Amino acid sequence: MYCKIKKRAFEIIQQANPNDFASRIFDTFIITLIIVNLIIIIVETFSIPNDLQTVLNYAETISVIIFSAEYILRVWTADSLYPRKSPLKARIKYIFSFMALIDLLAILPFYLPLFIPIDLRVLRTVRVIRLLRIFKINRYTNALNTIGQVFKNKASQLISSIMVVGLLMIISSVLMYNIENSVQPGAFSNAIETMWWTVTTLTTVGYGDVYPITASGKILATIISFLGIGMVAVPTGIITAGFSELLRTDANSEEDEKKYCPYCGHKIDK
Repeated sequence: MYCKIKKRAFEIIQQANPNDFASRIFDTFIITLIIVNLIIIIVETFSIPNDLQTVLNYAETISVIIFSAEYILRVWTADSLYPRKSPLKARIKYIFSFMALIDLLAILPFYLPLFIPIDLRVLRTVRVIRLLRIFKINRYTNALNTIGQVFKNKASQLISSIMVVGLLMIISSVLMYNIENSVQPGAFSNAIETMWWTVTTLTTVGYGDVYPITASGKILATIISFLGIGMVAVPTGIITAGFSELLRTDANSEEDEKKYCPYCGHKIDK
């Protein structure tokens, strides 16, 4: 009986099977609760009446209780997620997994003040961690999983392009410092301070709070601006290509599945 209850609990809290009504209801409920929590966080940034604040506090408490119960259930059923490991090792592995850490951080700000005396200013900062609850949706939606898969598939190419951009930033910062420091020691005091200008130039944001005034500095800024248009666009192109490849692969997989009988597994002759 115990094993059946545990197995059923595991089936419900995992990503919904299309034919499992209880699991789909659970997923929909958790996603709705996450969205409600995000709305609460946004509303709390306004000046609101005390009565409304009280209602929001109750909603926060109820949400944390539900999220806590979900977290405990996932830890309890972790050996079903990792059947080849012992129950203890399976639970430890789950507790330190990315999604489990997100789940823990999502409820932690509520419990901390109960055990540790925290200054209100520090508590306000800690409560910002509640925004991590949005990442819990990753467990219930294919969209975020697709984004993660694209980044995983293109990780080496993205790292290479980011390294090139990083090297360009360092070189540009050092060159601009040597050119502008003598005439603008306050704005270009060292290479690290100059890197702020480099970032805004490479990304073509150009806030205009720091800018070169020498002829050499303006020439270098022009070159860096043109390089930035191309270099910063490279990671975007890699990610776009990754999405196209993944969508094409999924389409081909669906097409291949249609060629085989879903009951006997034999290829269907046309």
